[in-house]
Amino acid sequence: MLRMEHQPLLRGSSSPSKLPSWTLFLAVCAVGIGGTFQYGYNVSIINAPTQHIHKFLNETWTSRYHKELNPDLLTFLWSVIASIFSLGGLCGALMGGSMAIRLGRKGALLMNNIIAILASILMGLSYPTGLFELLIAGRFLIGINSGIGFCVQPLYIGEIAPKHLRGGLAMGTSIFLTGGILTGQIIGLRELLGEEKYWPLLLSSSCFPAFAQLLFLPWFPESPRYLLIDRGDELSCAKALKRFHGSSEYRREMEDIQRESSALDGEKPKKPWQLFTDRGVRWQLITVIVMTMGQQLSGINAIYFYATYIFEAAGISAEKIPYVTLGTGACECLTALSCGLLIDYVGRRYLIIGGYLLMTLWCTVLTLSLTYQDLYTWVPYVSMMCIFAFILSFGLGPGGITNTLIAELFVQSSRPAAYMIGGTLSWISFFTIGMLFPFIVNGLKQYCFLVFLLECSFVAAFIFLVIPETKNKSFLEIKKEFHKLNFGRNTRKKETELYERTQLQDEFLKSPS
Repeated sequence: MLRMEHQPLLRGSSSPSKLPSWTLFLAVCAVGIGGTFQYGYNVSIINAPTQHIHKFLNETWTSRYHKELNPDLLTFLWSVIASIFSLGGLCGALMGGSMAIRLGRKGALLMNNIIAILASILMGLSYPTGLFELLIAGRFLIGINSGIGFCVQPLYIGEIAPKHLRGGLAMGTSIFLTGGILTGQIIGLRELLGEEKYWPLLLSSSCFPAFAQLLFLPWFPESPRYLLIDRGDELSCAKALKRFHGSSEYRREMEDIQRESSALDGEKPKKPWQLFTDRGVRWQLITVIVMTMGQQLSGINAIYFYATYIFEAAGISAEKIPYVTLGTGACECLTALSCGLLIDYVGRRYLIIGGYLLMTLWCTVLTLSLTYQDLYTWVPYVSMMCIFAFILSFGLGPGGITNTLIAELFVQSSRPAAYMIGGTLSWISFFTIGMLFPFIVNGLKQYCFLVFLLECSFVAAFIFLVIPETKNKSFLEIKKEFHKLNFGRNTRKKETELYERTQLQDEFLKSPS
């Protein structure tokens, strides 16, 4: 036991730094490049070579079976190639929590890169070997990689960040995701890897972020919370905290981790199904379900679907639309950066509720502008403005803050399982909306945005009524906020016991050894 870890913080000590250390900042970059960046990148790059892959499927089928590929079968094969990524993501989400517990957060991310490299090799070999099955297998594996990264990266960032910087650093998840989408859009342009002869190289380029993470992440420590609470290694935890926060400020974080460790009292990491029967996390779990599904079903997919049609109606030529589409990617990336700067000042509630309410407004305006698209020449420009405004609102609220809140609502023993549940729901919703959305659009046309309007309104109301502000609060303080919701108001005795236990822990941690 290190003696200095239990020394009290002096009242006159300096306040926590408002900027992360270089080590902390670079660690976020190292986990992001092989984490959610891969997800955004691989969602984006599949759009550019669509026609080239269609041609490859036709040629391969003709060469193999000496007959033309049926158009319906071509559509089916392309749908499998595009959607198998979601199935892989679902499998990755189910694996991510267990890997994070067994291998550690850092170990799980490093191992995940092996999957990405294997996927890149398979996709790169599909064209020279004439085996489209390799392309399907590669897309499935890169989906698994994205699912694991989407689960483990927020865990690592949320556990290494001090509470006064946790929101901004956790936004690294969304910043790298949107950065991946934008990078994929740029790399997929005709001037770079968008030409027909380059499409196998485009799809196999996922190996470069994986190699970058394998090169840089080993230089950074494992999550301090994982080291102390899960492995009981206090010495390694102290060393990791010193690397992340410096010798002068690490004690504050050490005390917070020790307090959480004492409250858990040796509790083992929970399985996902155990959370559904645990009354102590009932409303946190409901919150994860509502916010995760709300994010996917908010209408952002509809916005991207209608973008090309709206740009054409505004008079933009088909050749220039890919360059205008870059604006939507840059817009989402910019708002993620802005949200990262604002979240620890404005708070989570204001940003996410404001984001959903603004999206409700833009759904209304967009429904009206699409309805009267041909009435006035200026109406298509209103629709185009709504596209960018909706993306800005999404990035400023639900697009960025959802994953941050999931990390904050649970203590160490429940957090991996919560991310497995959230990730599973996210991928199921992503797959479902991809399957059902064309039918929704065909049936409702522009009025489909009224459905998203109601959904955004419901989620905003739920967050307003249920979720407390988590800014600058420890995980134990946030857990206490949910205590009345989970156990009702007749829990005075339990609250008193919890308060007395917390006070005893504080006195122990602050007493000189």
